[in-house]
Amino acid sequence: MKPFVLLLAFCLAAFAAAPAISAEKVDVELVLAVDGSGSIDDIEFALQRKGYARAIAHPLVLNAIRGGEFRKIAVLFVEWGAPESVETIVDWTVISDPASAKAFAKRLVAAPREVFGYNSISAAIAYSTKQILSNAYDGKQKIIDISGDGPQINGPPLQAVRAAALKAGITINGLAIKTRTGTSFRSSFGVPLEVHYRQEVIGGPGAFVMTADEETPFEEVILSKLVREIAMLPGR
Repeated sequence: MKPFVLLLAFCLAAFAAAPAISAEKVDVELVLAVDGSGSIDDIEFALQRKGYARAIAHPLVLNAIRGGEFRKIAVLFVEWGAPESVETIVDWTVISDPASAKAFAKRLVAAPREVFGYNSISAAIAYSTKQILSNAYDGKQKIIDISGDGPQINGPPLQAVRAAALKAGITINGLAIKTRTGTSFRSSFGVPLEVHYRQEVIGGPGAFVMTADEETPFEEVILSKLVREIAMLPGR
């Protein structure tokens, strides 16, 4: 685990020391880091993919994008499971209009399932941080959007990885998901999942947690969350 954190620290130092290069200006660099672990069954997995695909192309999201200074965002879709299983599913894509949003959504729905194992939120944050620091975009906001149905289980120390992301100017938001067949959120050391996310996962200016359950369906929450992030609305 320790080498993982050291590698992230090295990447942060290299980024800080690197000479300035030309980068495409966008309003938001957004990593959608989505739980693809073993606790997500095939039906839930398909619902997640379709939910994100529909939300990213929704008129409310496109309106939020058009309201920005540059009228475009850069989005990366990542799925995560075990510490050694974090994968880019749809690479960085600039979304500025219905055509680019629909193209992103089409690639997302068509991509195969790749990740395995159980809940390393820390590995997902470390991977996402590296992708933000090494991309070709310069966003006014840099956001990692972590969604999952369970707590941190293994992988690099969550506090250290989270601190490194915050130090790099990245905001981490969270979505706690109630499973389709579950009766409650899986807890972390006796703490409800949404509390675990609030206390140990999210951070940065305006950071927030939302929950998806029977009363607030996943697709509806995702849509609200994306609009809030893209429009840079203040957190609660």
